[in-house]
Formats: sequence, structure tokens, C-alpha cells
Amino acid sequence: QVQLVESGGGLAQPGGSLRLSCAASGLTFSNYAMRWYRQIPGKQRELVASITSGGLTNYADSAKGRFTISRDNAKKTVYLQMNSLKPEDTAVYYCNTLYGPLDYWGQGTQVFVSS
Repeated sequence: QVQLVESGGGLAQPGGSLRLSCAASGLTFSNYAMRWYRQIPGKQRELVASITSGGLTNYADSAKGRFTISRDNAKKTVYLQMNSLKPEDTAVYYCNTLYGPLDYWGQGTQVFVSS
């Protein structure tokens, strides 16, 4: 069974940095694209960044130039390095992959950006 476990969230000051991690199991990790989403209460979940099995990346406009998605296939882990954080980055961040016909999600990790 596919499992995704996020970690690394917490409190950061505006302008600060956090690195989120998502450890995957139950799949041949290197074969699958991975995504980071975020959700603010009362709003739809939005795609932040994605990385293909071959390492090609894509970012939401809000993340470009500040966030970097990467993957370590040996560790079956995908990362989201977030720099120059803003209060509007406050959200629950979720790791996601599409495995066969099913979307799999982690439990989420809370990021709170405030002075």
C-alpha cells in the first residue's frame, strides 16, 4: 500500500526558510511523478510544485523563484525547499502522487509564517 509521510513544517518568520520532506513507501518511487500541494482553510487545495520521474520540475507562479522541489530516489523522498517565506504561504502542505488510477496523499504538514 502506498504511504506518504510529510515532515518539516513549523513556524517561520517572513523571509525565512523551511524544508519539507515527504517519505514514500509502497511504490517504485523513481518511476512516479511527485507533487506538493497546499491548502488554506476555506480554500481549494492548490498545486505548488511538481517533479517528474526524470527530474523535470514545474512551479505555481506563487512559488517560482522561492521554492525548489527535488527528489532523492535512493531515499524515496521528495523535498520542498521554501525560501523567502511570506505570511500568505501559511497553509497545510501535502505530498501527492498518482499511482495507477488513484491519487495518494500524505497527512499534511502545517507551515505557519508569522513574525
